[in-house]
Amino acid sequence: MAAFETPFAFALNRLLESEPWARERLAPFVGETVELRAPWLPAVRFAIVEGGRLAPGGEPSLRISLRPGALGALGRGEDHFMREVDIDGNARLAQEVLHLAHHLRWDFEEDLSAIVGDAPAHALAQGLRGFVSWHMQAAQRLAEGLMEYALEEGRLLAPRVQFMAFSGEVAQLRDAIERLEKRLERLA
Repeated sequence: MAAFETPFAFALNRLLESEPWARERLAPFVGETVELRAPWLPAVRFAIVEGGRLAPGGEPSLRISLRPGALGALGRGEDHFMREVDIDGNARLAQEVLHLAHHLRWDFEEDLSAIVGDAPAHALAQGLRGFVSWHMQAAQRLAEGLMEYALEEGRLLAPRVQFMAFSGEVAQLRDAIERLEKRLERLA
């Protein structure tokens, strides 16, 4: 577990150094510890120290756990992803951590430009964005194709309209059975 904490805290501190507003939001929580858990990785704990910076931490006051379906839900959007996240502990700290996760972004192109220069960094960043976009589009098309197959070709799933009609018929049948049972009770 310790092998992941120091690089994780280092990376987050590097990001926080470029965003003073984020450090200011963490400053009231000095001494608090956050634990991040994912089923495919070891738990990571970091404590909030002076100046809104992070350091490896002890006993957590906030636990954020990702369920096994979180990675798949991430591709469907933030709302689906948040349904796969369990939060336990300090509610105010959880709100700040989620706010930072939503608004804090690493400008990798800026950091890369310090190493290779502005023009190469811009070209590499554009290429990387295109590559990631292509993969996301391919995954989306694959998911749509699988869903279409499951609904239309393989008949593995019922289309929504048919499912809703069936549900309505089941409800009507249930109501009719209840009425029949009441009639039988009155006759007995």
